[in-house]
Amino acid sequence: MSASWMMVLASALFASMGVCVKLAAAHYSAAEIVMYRGLIGAVLTALLCLRQGLSLRTAVPGMHLWRSISGVSALCLWFYAIAELPLATAMTFNYMSSVWMAAFLLGGSVLLGAARLDGRLVAAVLVGFVGVGLLLRPTLAPEQIWHALAGLTSGVLSALAYLQVGALGRAGEPELRVVFFFSVGGAVAGALLTSTLPEAGGWHGHSLRGAALLLAVGLLATAAQLLMTRAYAVGKALTNATLNYLGIVFSVLWGVLIFDERLPWMSLLGMLLIVAAGFSATLLRTRAAGPKPPPDMTAPKDS
Repeated sequence: MSASWMMVLASALFASMGVCVKLAAAHYSAAEIVMYRGLIGAVLTALLCLRQGLSLRTAVPGMHLWRSISGVSALCLWFYAIAELPLATAMTFNYMSSVWMAAFLLGGSVLLGAARLDGRLVAAVLVGFVGVGLLLRPTLAPEQIWHALAGLTSGVLSALAYLQVGALGRAGEPELRVVFFFSVGGAVAGALLTSTLPEAGGWHGHSLRGAALLLAVGLLATAAQLLMTRAYAVGKALTNATLNYLGIVFSVLWGVLIFDERLPWMSLLGMLLIVAAGFSATLLRTRAAGPKPPPDMTAPKDS
């Protein structure tokens, strides 16, 4: 399978995972879903490491810890947002991570006293925030504001997690080991939150439907993660980055077909602006960094 088709399939699988998360939210809390997603991912990646003869021992446990803290926090907030927001809206908030990455870059330049800022990057960030404003205004009821803020925060934390993924790559950590420790972090954090937070509602019993949805979340997320990682390893970075945004298109389709969600034109325009801003920011940072893709282009959209 070509890298382009792997990216298309990975985007479809991530959107399908979002569908399963939204359906599973009727039976479980976001923390529980994160826990089971992490547990399934940890088992699958451990088996793959065993098959490839890759040791799970790491020389940089602290780096994995910080990557897990930011990535798992982003995942919990994202699943919380998916439960109550239109699927495409929640997915788009997470895709804001590329815009946040550009904002971090600009902020760092200001702090370091750069003589001038890249006007194109500034424009991309501003366009992304205009898209967020359009996406929020026409679609959200007052009781959904907290979920929208959670979705936006998940994009910020995802950007931080992608920076840490890039640092782990430069430290020589294989992708499978990074995914394994992230999955373990999700399983542990999800279990702790479910057990200690009253808002999580404690542990819920399983039905056949609920268990099947949890299994689907874990399998779809892990398969999509591995496909995307492979696509970036063998394909062209910018082509992959472009196809990655098909996840929003699939989310719109699934939202209409499965949840009967009808988004107004302002929301659709906001999504287009966020996609344009994210791609522009990625393109500018890729050209500045040279042939190697920036850190956020090597990590999937479920952090």
